[in-house]
Amino acid sequence: MKDHEKISSAVIKRLPRYRRYLEDLLKKNVDRISSSELSIQMGYTASQIRQDLNNFGGFGQQGYGYNIKELYNQIGIILGLNQEYKMIIVGSGNLGQAIANYTHYYKEGFKVCAMFDINPRLIGLVINDIEVMDYNLISEFLKANNVDIGIICTNKDSAQEVADKLSEGNVSGIWNFAPMDIAVREDIALENAHLSDSLHSLTYHMLHKK
Repeated sequence: MKDHEKISSAVIKRLPRYRRYLEDLLKKNVDRISSSELSIQMGYTASQIRQDLNNFGGFGQQGYGYNIKELYNQIGIILGLNQEYKMIIVGSGNLGQAIANYTHYYKEGFKVCAMFDINPRLIGLVINDIEVMDYNLISEFLKANNVDIGIICTNKDSAQEVADKLSEGNVSGIWNFAPMDIAVREDIALENAHLSDSLHSLTYHMLHKK
């Protein structure tokens, strides 16, 4: 396996998609698949698939293909999905509640253990058995609990302050849905999920397909 720091972010972003397709194949009771067959389904070239997977070791055999269950499990391990993560959500409006509901039903090792907001109308609200707490209590909560992931669902003006609080509370990763890029320490993993960027990319492709 290559040094993880030398593997491109583009390859990492493709791994969850590989896993999703493999999961669908498992549900159809398919045992093995070649890179050529997988390329037809996914739209990547067979060469690209082999190059991507070779970054993490030899999973397939020439003329024999990939064992789907084994590859699915190995990609899960590479992505860290063989362990549980405690998460908190900061910002419990519509987006925060939607993410709380998504992770609740996703049920794959990601557990929301607390939610926070500054809005008095939201504080005390119970979402999937989690009561929304006053944001002023977040530092105390982080000191008392080991939190792996902080999810930011606040507005643009509050996002960096929240990120700083999460960093001080020693979270390992931040999933940021606020409409701005935030700055964090180098030892904290950061994923900016800008919904507007995705929507604007969609309208670009719509425009240029005409």
